[in-house]
Amino acid sequence: MAKHGRINSSQGEFSSEETQALYQKPLGRHAASAAREDDGFDVFAGSYDDQPSILNEPPRKKKKHRVLKAILGVLLIALIAVAGVCIYWLRDMPDCSTAEDFNTVKATEVYAADHETLLARFQMEYRIPVASLDEVSDYVEQGAIAVEDQRFYSHLGVDPLSIVRAVIGNMTGGTFSGASTITQQLVRNTVLADEMNDLTIARKVREAYAAFKMEGLFSKDEILLLYLNTINYGQGANGIEAASQRYFSKSASELSLAQAALLAGIPQSPVYNNPIDFEDHALDRRNLVLDRMVECGYITSDQAEKAKAEPIELEVSWNSVQGMEAYPYFASYVRQELYNSYDLTTAEIFQGGLTVYTTLEPETQEMAEAAAEAKEAQVSSAFEVALVAIDPDTGYIKAMVGGKDYEENQYNLATQGARQAGSSFKTFTLIAALEEGISPETTVKCTSKVKINDWRVENIYGINYGDRSIARAFAVSSNTGVARLITAIGPEKVAKVANRMGIKSELSAVPALTLGVSSVTPLEMASAYATIASGGMYYEPICIVEAYDRKGAQIIDNTNPQGTRVLSESIASAAIDVMRLVVESYEGTGSGARLDCGQVVAGKTGTSENYKDSWFCGITPQMSVALWMGDRTNTAAIPSSISVCSAFATFMNAYMEGRDLRDFPSAPAPRYTKTFKNSNLDLDLRGSAEDAPDMKGMTKEEAMKLLWEYDYEFKEEFDDKIPAGVIVSQSVENDTIILIVSKGPDPEKKDDTDKPGTDPTKPGTDPANPGGTTPTDPSDPGVPGDDAPGDQPAPGGEQPGSDSGRSGEPPAAD
Repeated sequence: MAKHGRINSSQGEFSSEETQALYQKPLGRHAASAAREDDGFDVFAGSYDDQPSILNEPPRKKKKHRVLKAILGVLLIALIAVAGVCIYWLRDMPDCSTAEDFNTVKATEVYAADHETLLARFQMEYRIPVASLDEVSDYVEQGAIAVEDQRFYSHLGVDPLSIVRAVIGNMTGGTFSGASTITQQLVRNTVLADEMNDLTIARKVREAYAAFKMEGLFSKDEILLLYLNTINYGQGANGIEAASQRYFSKSASELSLAQAALLAGIPQSPVYNNPIDFEDHALDRRNLVLDRMVECGYITSDQAEKAKAEPIELEVSWNSVQGMEAYPYFASYVRQELYNSYDLTTAEIFQGGLTVYTTLEPETQEMAEAAAEAKEAQVSSAFEVALVAIDPDTGYIKAMVGGKDYEENQYNLATQGARQAGSSFKTFTLIAALEEGISPETTVKCTSKVKINDWRVENIYGINYGDRSIARAFAVSSNTGVARLITAIGPEKVAKVANRMGIKSELSAVPALTLGVSSVTPLEMASAYATIASGGMYYEPICIVEAYDRKGAQIIDNTNPQGTRVLSESIASAAIDVMRLVVESYEGTGSGARLDCGQVVAGKTGTSENYKDSWFCGITPQMSVALWMGDRTNTAAIPSSISVCSAFATFMNAYMEGRDLRDFPSAPAPRYTKTFKNSNLDLDLRGSAEDAPDMKGMTKEEAMKLLWEYDYEFKEEFDDKIPAGVIVSQSVENDTIILIVSKGPDPEKKDDTDKPGTDPTKPGTDPANPGGTTPTDPSDPGVPGDDAPGDQPAPGGEQPGSDSGRSGEPPAAD
């Protein structure tokens, strides 16, 4: 071939140099047009006879270019459309800038007042996060990577090769299952958890975007740690540490190869791969994990075979009830308060990662629980003690005992167990009387029984305490005296006083309210009594001092509680003076509450009808304590020799050790303006003893049906002619009906005919006693005029330290 070849054309021949010159010759827009119009020749379109030319392209190539351009245009439009759709799908992506953003389901942690003692961890699932991969067995990491994402350390959050394999493998199913990387699984289980079951392209795009973004924010080890802390391992265990504790009762750092492989296989199907319910599935999955670990070079074939030979041996343990770690009755109350008083949602409490600091003092709580246990040891297992201790100056709940065993019974006797308060409710009648201007030195009749309209009231064992001051009537817990008092001032006022002081339960504004017929909780009583101890300031009971959200922002602040004055200082001080007599006086029912250190104590005992409930509410300047003891089923009766009042002393003696003694706030006495003409408090009461019907000849039971309107007393004497149990005589002493009841013949008195010397005609007649009568012996208990049994208090009657409660109550002594 010539060095300079030639090309034929219809116009002649061109040398190669000519052709090159033609290419190099500039053609303007008009010149090119003229060339195209010259005899139809177009250097771009071809020659006249359409012969091939270096200056021309064949028509078929021109068509191909046009098709290619069209395809590219369509693809460009499609890409723009897809980009627009993706941007739309990503418009509301959650923030993923910190590790916390991926831990969306974070437990709320509740701490005691010391900020160290963990009381509870509230969470939707059982989670125990680990701080670093150093706290996890290497086998756990290797097993997770081998079975879930072998290219984990090489991809950027999304693995295209895995996607291709998954698409090919799922062509008929139309899903992308099996293509997710560990990073994508983490995203799906955290920030996109609400979309987990959405098998759409939109969700996969969002998941891939978040995974890619996450890979740019965190290291691979950080991502793996987040994954292991959040993934579902079945049986309510989320995170590797929780799973390790659940299935093997050991730390994740202690897992063997076989155990780690077993756990690594669960997340693929947490329901069917968990070894508790589906051991065979779990075993197959474990062995698959071991094979994958061999493929990845993490372990040898020998190691795998040895691990496969091991049977599944579980040591299952369950986390504490509902995340409770310590003092669960108090912790459960805190949880309820987060709902009720602070309007937090379930998601905020169980997933929000709050940090809550409470008022509970662990040392004080231990003292309270020890006091409760000591009291419970004195009675049968049917009985439990509830206790609430509140700081009167803040309303802070320092201790709370809600029962014996939270896991056995989660019903909190301290906050939910509303029971009849018995005589401990008389304190509100006292304060209502003081506010009415009635002096505690006002004399009131404390007869054994009284009938006010249709209301019949009786003292313990029918004891007649006579006329005494309101203060002394309060000390011995006279029912009849306080019944007269509430009738004089009105039960509505007593109910209002109780509500104002902190009683939230519904109260029946009836005269029997003063005897504790309405049910209240220990928490309410401790709060109400704290109002007295503080000098009349009411503080809402507080169990939470501070709370912070997951980002550290404060959402609850009770560091400076504000009280409300509901009683004057004078009224509170006067009430304390009366209440101190219950503990300090020789006849007070609460002497068992005295403290060894000499700290002043004021309070009130209480026993409900049928002895089902024993109460003591006691206050010192440092603490207000309400104690209740009883059967939570309200079935068993408390032994008459047992009172919960001494548990107060046990608790407070321990609490006061090393603390300074304090006095209650003092104030001038109130101005008393109301006086009464008589000790019935000017009540128009029926039942003068002089007007009582004649009951001679009736049985004792028949007579008692007529005695409710009167003060009475039974005395028993032997009588040879009147059958036992029949009224022999009736008299009146100090407006009290005295009824002599026959005891029948004296068994020690023999027939006269059997005694030697009683017949003068027979030998042995006593010359000094010819009538045969027996000389009077003052020492003979059967002789009329002697000290008859009825002159003494009834057996087991009220003694100092006992509690005169409602009708039929035993003394509540320890």
